[in-house]
Amino acid sequence: MKIATWNVNSVNARLETVLRWFEEVSPDVACLQEIKCVDEKFPAEAFERLGYNVAVHGQKTYNGVAILSKTPLEDVRKGLPGDDDDDHARYLEAVVSGPNPVRVASIYLPNGNPIDTEKFPYKLAWMARLHAHARELLAYEEPLVLNGDFNVIPEPRDAAHPENWTKDALFQPESREAFRALKWLGLTEAFLAIDGAPESYTFWDYQAGAWQRNNGIRIDHALLSPQAADKLLSCVIHRDVRGWDKPSDHVPVVTELDL
Repeated sequence: MKIATWNVNSVNARLETVLRWFEEVSPDVACLQEIKCVDEKFPAEAFERLGYNVAVHGQKTYNGVAILSKTPLEDVRKGLPGDDDDDHARYLEAVVSGPNPVRVASIYLPNGNPIDTEKFPYKLAWMARLHAHARELLAYEEPLVLNGDFNVIPEPRDAAHPENWTKDALFQPESREAFRALKWLGLTEAFLAIDGAPESYTFWDYQAGAWQRNNGIRIDHALLSPQAADKLLSCVIHRDVRGWDKPSDHVPVVTELDL
C-alpha cells in the first residue's frame, strides 16, 4: 500500500500537475494539504475518474485538507479535537477500508509566523492537541499513519541553511521539542527509518532561486504507529515534481507499507 502526503498549494490552481502525478504514481491513498477551497469546490470528479474515494475538509482561500483512497473511507473525522472554537480546516482523519485497514490523517500544522504574534502560541497549542489525540489513537494498537505538512524542521540537517531559520517558527526550539515529544509517544518517522540521506528536502520556496540552488527544507513527514512501522517497506521523496510546470513549493512523500 502506497500512502502519499503532498501539500499541493491550491488543488484547483495546480490540478493538471496534481493529476499528472496521480496518473504516473497511482498511490493507494493520498493525503493532501493546503487545497485552498471549500468542500464544494474540490475537484472530486477528476479524482473519482481515476478510481478514488474522496473525503474533504475545506476552507475558502486558506488551509484545507483531503484524503483520497482507492478503497472506501470509513470513520471520517473532520477537525482536530481539543478546541471547539478552532475553525481552521487543518486535520482530517479516516480509516482506509479493506482486508488490512489503516487509519490515516492528513495534517496541515500551523506555520506559526511571525513568532512574536499570537500565531506562534496557536501553533504550539495545536501541537499539544495533536499530541493528546495521537496518544488516544495509539491506544487502538492499529496501523496508523500521521501524514502531512508539519511545518517543523526537526533538525539542522533538515535545512540547507539552518542559520537562516533561527528566527522562524518552523525551527524554534519549542516547535522542534513538540515534534520530538510527538514521536516519543511511539511514532516512527518513516523517512528517517528508511533513508535519512542528507539534503533530502520536501519544500523549496518560490523566491530567490531556492529550487535551482537546492535551498530547501524537510517539513513534510509521515509518522507511523508501531503496527504500521512493522510493515514499512519504503519512503520516497518525489523531488523531481518540484521541477514540473506550475509546481507546488512542496513535493509528494510516498510511504509504502506491506499491507
